[in-house]
Amino acid sequence: MAIEKYSNKGLGEAKWSFPPVHPEGRKFALISAAITAVFAFFAWETLAWPMAGVTIWVLAFFRDPKRVTPLDDKYIVAPADGLVNLIMPVVPPVELQGEGGLGDEELIRVSIFMSVFDVHINRTPIEGTVKRQAYISGKFLNADLDKASDENERQHFMVERNDGLKVGFTQIAGLVARRIMSFVKEGDFVAVGQRIGLIRFGSRVDVYLPKGTTPNVVLGQRTIAGETVIAEIGTMKEIEGIGQ
Repeated sequence: MAIEKYSNKGLGEAKWSFPPVHPEGRKFALISAAITAVFAFFAWETLAWPMAGVTIWVLAFFRDPKRVTPLDDKYIVAPADGLVNLIMPVVPPVELQGEGGLGDEELIRVSIFMSVFDVHINRTPIEGTVKRQAYISGKFLNADLDKASDENERQHFMVERNDGLKVGFTQIAGLVARRIMSFVKEGDFVAVGQRIGLIRFGSRVDVYLPKGTTPNVVLGQRTIAGETVIAEIGTMKEIEGIGQ
């Protein structure tokens, strides 16, 4: 894949294009399209038109748009598109604790809820090496609930930079999500904003900010994976927002 660099100097040009569909979604779109074609062949219009809509929705769900990630060592970027629905101090999951992990003291957790209409490709908040990866089977509660972090099917990651900074994040399945996929494994080096996985059909991603860091986002704010700066490392400040 070609890498394009942009800056705020205004040099160069950015063009809009239709976002591609991730390969994981193409088989579902083909199945839906085939069913639509069968209904249309037999002139079952009351079934064909809804199925055509389902096909379009599947293509939209698995869209994989290009993102422009800000390159600054201070930034932690959003791992998911969606709504910031929870911000709270919590002890990291046991899978991310232990020697070389995030520790067992409270860290600020930022939770981003993805509806079935959001892009579901997840990206890494920082660059570094994937030091931890752990999949846990579980329930399929509403991902909007706080307890989903402990009870739902989930997959934990911890990425460590060369300077020792660590950020943990967790993919959490939701009510209709039935598969969490990973594109990386332990030991892989990932660039900030790199695609690391996806969750099918509605879910949530939790991010555990380093100690001494507070969020740059507020409850109710929408984030864009790989682009929105959700925190600046080592920065402690209170931010307020207004819904309008």
